[in-house]
Parts: sequence; structure tokens; C-alpha cells
Amino acid sequence: MWNEPYLESCCRSALHRLTLVGPPGRPDGLKDGPCLARLDAMGLARRREDGRWEMTADGAARHAREVLRQE
Repeated sequence: MWNEPYLESCCRSALHRLTLVGPPGRPDGLKDGPCLARLDAMGLARRREDGRWEMTADGAARHAREVLRQE
């Protein structure tokens, strides 16, 4: 049974971009800002004190399951 909120394809893409950017983080103010805010509300991403976005541990696990198709 599926018990996690659905991620729109745009939000899955934003989550993937967070993995691509790595430790420097993703800057704020880009077109995927609404998706990053949704990911933040879901606990999958967070906005750092410097204003850049990074993935959380839950976000990395969700990325592995849904984007990379790993268990």
C-alpha cells in the first residue's frame, strides 16, 4: 500500500536537481522555487541559512526509491 504523498513530476525533477548540485546547494529564486517549497513542507528538502536549498536524508531516500528506482 502506498502511504506517501504523491510527488508531481516537476517536484521529482527538482528533487533530482538537488542531488546534481550537491553540497553547494541550489540557489533560491529559480523557476523550481514552488517545488522546492513543497519539498520543504514534505521534509524532503530544506532551505539553509545562506538561502540555498539542500536535500534532507528523507529526500535522499525518496529520490533513491522514486527517481533511481533503488530500494
